[in-house]
Amino acid sequence: MRKISFIGCYDKIDLILYIAKILVAMDKKVLVVDSTINQKAKYIVPVIKPTKAYVTEFEAIDVAVGFNNFEEIKEYLGMPIHAELDYDFALLDIDSYEGLVNFNINNADTNYFVTGLDLYTLKKGLEILSGLTEILKLTKVIFSKNASREDNDYLNYLSLGYKIEWSDEIVYFPFEVGDQSVIAQNQRVSKIKFKKLSEQYKEAMIYIVEQILDQNEYAMMKRVFKQLEKNV
Repeated sequence: MRKISFIGCYDKIDLILYIAKILVAMDKKVLVVDSTINQKAKYIVPVIKPTKAYVTEFEAIDVAVGFNNFEEIKEYLGMPIHAELDYDFALLDIDSYEGLVNFNINNADTNYFVTGLDLYTLKKGLEILSGLTEILKLTKVIFSKNASREDNDYLNYLSLGYKIEWSDEIVYFPFEVGDQSVIAQNQRVSKIKFKKLSEQYKEAMIYIVEQILDQNEYAMMKRVFKQLEKNV
């Protein structure tokens, strides 16, 4: 099971679910874990009888809410603690240092730091990483309409002294009001649809998916994505 974490205080569960949708369309088994304090997935992912902690299926994606670690998820699913979860990917939404430790993020396959460029989101997001005792390699995912080199330099400056190794690659989402409206509309009808998202948003999302897939899967992913775009 490949473990991919999305770290930060920025609202990122929608992005994670859209990435998961692409993966399940490729016949991958995907678990999305919302370990955040606000547990937004509880409100945007339909469930018949929500409890304190549960796993529900949404568009062929398993979504886990309210769990502190993988062991609790295994217990909920009736699995032995030492058994392996039967998923190709686990996509983790994390907004606390405890989440980093409990889900053993140092052993994740890929770690993303997701942020906007307002000072609160930057500093609060980095605060999650302040307790790191080992170097953690992170790829920046920046949501901003007009990001500049100076913005990236400022994030580098704020993170001085943290045990972070930034990847040379940066994923920019030039997030438009139109994308927010499309995602909100999809939430209301309980669907994950790509058709009306901006080309910039889709391109950035595909770039992340390519990073977590094997190179020989790229062509298949692009064919699958074109089909997803056609779905109304």
